[in-house]
Order: sequence, then C-alpha cells, then structure tokens
Amino acid sequence: MVEMQPEKSGTATARPSMVWDAWGVPAGHQPLSAQIRGLLAQVFGISGEPVARRDEGDVPLRPTALTAADRAGLTAIVGDEHLTTADVDRLRHAGGKSTPDLLRRREDGPQDAPDAIVFPADHAQVLALLAYCAEHGVAVVPFGGGTSVVGGLDPVRGRFGTVIALDLRRLDTLTDVDPVSGTATLGAGLTGPQAEELLGAHGLSLGHFPQSFEFATIGGFAATRSSGQASAGYGRFDDMVERLRIATPQGAVDLGRAPASAAGPDLRELFVGSEGTLGIITAVTVRVHPVPETVAYQAWSFPDFATGAAALRALVQTGAAPTVLRLSDEAETGLNLARSADVGGEPISGCLAITTYEGTEAHVAARALEASGLLAAAGGTALGEAPAQQWEHGRFAAPYLRDALLDVGVLCETLETATTWANLANLKVKVTGALTDALGAQGTPALVMCHISHTYPTGASLYFTVVAKQLDDPIAQWRVAKSAAGDAIVAAGGTITHHHAVGADHRPWMSAEIGDLGVRVLRAVKRELDPAGILNPGKLVP
Repeated sequence: MVEMQPEKSGTATARPSMVWDAWGVPAGHQPLSAQIRGLLAQVFGISGEPVARRDEGDVPLRPTALTAADRAGLTAIVGDEHLTTADVDRLRHAGGKSTPDLLRRREDGPQDAPDAIVFPADHAQVLALLAYCAEHGVAVVPFGGGTSVVGGLDPVRGRFGTVIALDLRRLDTLTDVDPVSGTATLGAGLTGPQAEELLGAHGLSLGHFPQSFEFATIGGFAATRSSGQASAGYGRFDDMVERLRIATPQGAVDLGRAPASAAGPDLRELFVGSEGTLGIITAVTVRVHPVPETVAYQAWSFPDFATGAAALRALVQTGAAPTVLRLSDEAETGLNLARSADVGGEPISGCLAITTYEGTEAHVAARALEASGLLAAAGGTALGEAPAQQWEHGRFAAPYLRDALLDVGVLCETLETATTWANLANLKVKVTGALTDALGAQGTPALVMCHISHTYPTGASLYFTVVAKQLDDPIAQWRVAKSAAGDAIVAAGGTITHHHAVGADHRPWMSAEIGDLGVRVLRAVKRELDPAGILNPGKLVP
C-alpha cells in the first residue's frame, strides 16, 4: 500500500449543488424539442408549454424544531460554521429526486424539511454526533448526493421531535491506494466524478457509472447497492466493496480483512444496502482497475425484445459479456429514450442493444470479436459505433428530460426489478400490464417502456419508464400505479428493487421479499446497533 497524505479532489470536479425542485444543475435543463412537443400533442393532447416554477425563496417551510440546547450540543462537536438551519439549506435536504418528491415540492403548502443540516469532518465526528443524537432523541438522516428515488431521504420524524440531515460532503478524501492489490480507500462523501479524478491521478478507475454518477456519493453507492451502467464488465458496487468503516450509535465497526473469508457470515452485507438505518458508512475500500487503454463501441438491432434478451443471455452465460451491455424494447427504441440514433438516414427498427468494451487493445479486440459473433448468430444486426457513442454521450441526461416532461403536465417515472432469465418475459408482461391497467383505469392511457441494463449468468434486471398525462393529483395517480406494479412484481417472482434501494417507497413489500422471519432478524440487528431508533426512521426496516 502506498503511504500517502489524504488527497482531496480539485476544483475541476467541485461538488455541484442540485436545484431544489428538479434533477441536476440549471445548465442541464433544456426546453423540449419540437419533435417531442409534437409527440406529446399527438399522444396526450398536451401543448408542451411549461408552467412557471417557484423560486426557492418563496417556498414556505415547516419551522425548525431544533432547540437551543441541541444546537449547542451539535455545534460543540462540529463547530458553529458546520451547522445550518437556513431555509435554503433545509429545502435542499428535504428529500430525494423521485417524481413524487419533485411533485411534492411543487405543491403550494408548507414543505417539511430537516430541522438542521450538520456537516461532520470525519469518522470521529460522525460517531460523536450519533452518540449525542441517541442520548437526546434526535433523528438522523444520512445525506450524500441527494439522488434517492425511493423516499430514502425523507425527514421522517416518527416519535422524534427533531430530525437532522447529516451531510457527509466533508468526508471527501482518498486516503490509501494499493496498486499491487488493486484497492483504494475513499471517503463516503466523494461524488462519482471526484472519486474518478482522485483515482485517475494514480492511473486508476472505479468504473462505476450509474445514471446518478455526477451527483451521488461513494457512501450512497454502498448504502443502496448501486449498480452502474458498466456492471457487465465491473460488477455492481457491492461487488467492488472490500472494506467498510461504519459509525453507529453503539460505536465503530470496521469490516473486511481479506478478499474472501470463512470467518462466519460476512458482516459487510449488513451495512451494504442498509440505507443508513443501521449505521453511517464513513469510508469504503473498493476494488479499482487501471484506466482503460482503449474503448470500443458497437450497437446492434434485434427484431424483437425476446430475441435480444436471448442474445444477451448467450453472451453472459458464455462469459463473453462486454463492459456495457443493455437492450431497449421496441417502445423505448422507437421513442429515442434509449438515446438511439439514425443509422444511414434510416431509423433504428426493432430493439436497440448497446455494447462497449474497455481494456487493452488486444483484450478489447478479442472480446469484441467473440461477442459480435455470438450476437450476430443470435439474430442481431450490427449498426456500427455511432448509436453506442451517442448513448454514452447522453447517458446521464435522462432525468433532465423527465423534469421537462413534468413541467408540461406529463407524468414520467421509473421503476426497476430483476428476475431469472426463464421468468424475464413473464415479469415484463405482468409489470407492463399492471402499469397500463392502473393508469388506464384512471382515464390516463400510459406508454410503458423497458430496458435491460444489468445482466447475470442466471438472470437480468428490467428497468421501466412510464409516461402518462398528469391528473389533478399526480402523486395519488402515481401511487395507484406504483402499488399495482409492486404487487405485480411480487406475484410474478421478481425482486421489489434491483438497484434503487428500498427507502420508504418499497418498504411495504419488504415482508414479501424477505419473509416474516427475515423481518424479525433485520429488526433485531437494528435494535442492537441503534437501540434508540434514531437512524433514518421510516426506511427499509418494516
């Protein structure tokens, strides 16, 4: 391991602050194209004219409930300059970025928000803050990048009079690099770009690029079992985790001594995916790899989704999967939501598949040759590099389009699941039908699109995008559809979430996911680590 002083990212990747009522930063928000506006008029009878949004200074908030005594106790740990009760800061920590989150922020009434935002400097301060909050009955919501889409950041008070957001942005250093073993230790508050900048200075990369990459944090990736768009090549984030450092109200936990161990159950699994309900992850040692020497791109078209899915299965089960492997169904391909592009002046028909390959020149060439042969044999038609490169260029932009649709009265939301290859078609039909029926019964016909973006030898994920005209109460409208989809997922044998986590939104289905005994085990762990119940109330644990 390299002996080194902790390194911070530079100004080139300074942490961006997301806007309060939408995804991302102002520069990312663009008006809808004439093509999309025309489509909205044709399908939904919507003009495409956006409604005016409020300035954040005009948003009424629930008054802070932080007492003078609690302010004094918290600032004694972090310093007065690292605690704020300013409305602008509280509003920006009021929740995540799901469609219901953003719709709630557009409502006229007072908004709920944490009573204070606290910015600890290090692991020791997080421990001290949790000890104080446990003793004084203050609920704590860990806050990384603020990108949750499942209600994971809602300031649920429950029986607590005060709730604070614990913003981890100051835990933003690279502390260890081991190029021999291929590991690095990153602070939980580093964003994806900041982590890549620090690792890149050592010729390394993590290779984890979820759609939330520009804003989400290392701690958030671990706490939610994030899965990036290059998961076919590098695995999910939980596959990359070697060691964890966690602060709990009962003390510190340091886990992970070797690449593999038979010393009982792997306790890292208690905290990876725990969503801040069992402890707060402060540092993660991850598996890293050299920055790729080259990247190759190839897009494919398949006549239908079943043929494309069978082709992806053949790749994965043969061990020939590329770094990125995804397949859009007919609807998603046709509406350009998969960043499909014209090829030779002709629209892409059927289902668009994207493949990319990273590594050395020789390794990339060999993998691309093998995979291309398998995809062609399975019924694919090669489309060249351009559609894959265009997808990569716009791969983080889809949430901005969602927000633009919300502005003109279109409901747009996503959900995802996973199952075995044998059950994939059945699950897709059942979830699509549940969403279509639930929205259609409310008088709002829906367009449901789907893609595969994460694959395994035994199965794959399904990621759905749903578009419909908004009703007068779009939150209630979506709640009906989401409930129908969740029930359909469980009934059809899928998981209630593949990579979006549980939060508050998926919590009603946790008993079906892990069983009553599993729920009791989870509650028992919670009681041991967080007996006062201060950690992220109302999330994950039924």
